[in-house]
Amino acid sequence: MIDKQVASAAEAVADIRNGASIAVGGFGLSGNPIALIQALLEQGTSQLSVVSNNCGVDDWGLGVLLNARRIRKMTSSYVGENKEFERQFLTGELELELTPQGTLAEKLRAGGAGIAAFFTQTGVGTQVSEGGLPRRYNPDGSIAVASPQKEVRVFAPDGIEREYVLEEAITTDFALVHALIGDRHGNLVFHESARNFNPLAAMAGRVCIAQVERLVEPGEIDPDAVHLPGIYVHRVLEVGSDIEKRIERRTVREGN
Repeated sequence: MIDKQVASAAEAVADIRNGASIAVGGFGLSGNPIALIQALLEQGTSQLSVVSNNCGVDDWGLGVLLNARRIRKMTSSYVGENKEFERQFLTGELELELTPQGTLAEKLRAGGAGIAAFFTQTGVGTQVSEGGLPRRYNPDGSIAVASPQKEVRVFAPDGIEREYVLEEAITTDFALVHALIGDRHGNLVFHESARNFNPLAAMAGRVCIAQVERLVEPGEIDPDAVHLPGIYVHRVLEVGSDIEKRIERRTVREGN
């Protein structure tokens, strides 16, 4: 029997050292592994290279690590809700590899599936494939690091020739994810939109750490209901269902 449960968030992240690469789940603020992020903040780990759909907001999610200057590089598809992210990027304090959302998802999935690279139409004819996108600025506003040119080839999977750009897979040292239910073997079930990037981030990490709202015994989860099998997960931390969850942008209907 393999029991992957750990007793605390501090224990779960204890071996994440300075300079590590981490894939982090979450879609906006949905499914952020905040207990693990807070433990990493308290541990003092720095110079992190983080792969995540976004970087939270100024005081929540990955934003707490960003505000503490713990992140060296972000690989993301959307960064629009974080003013500190914008400031650090434009002043040269933070490196950013901006990646189309679907491409980022597939890069993570491919990394977890052992696929080194793939070709996609997304980004053909733009700076995504042609290079030159700013990744890091100098303090004076000039470009210190720009994205490289990528290989483009012609394929005709449907009988019509089109150009496709080569994208390399992503693997990271660690992955931090949040799930609704998990068992001691690491099998996970995600809730609605939290399923968008959490399974993919989990697959990409060589060591995956999952916080779960409810921990159950092996066999309690219907095998057909498992979203991510335990083979991808190495540690499981139960955080409870009353863990704080935030809404990134609350929108309500005007009254009649």
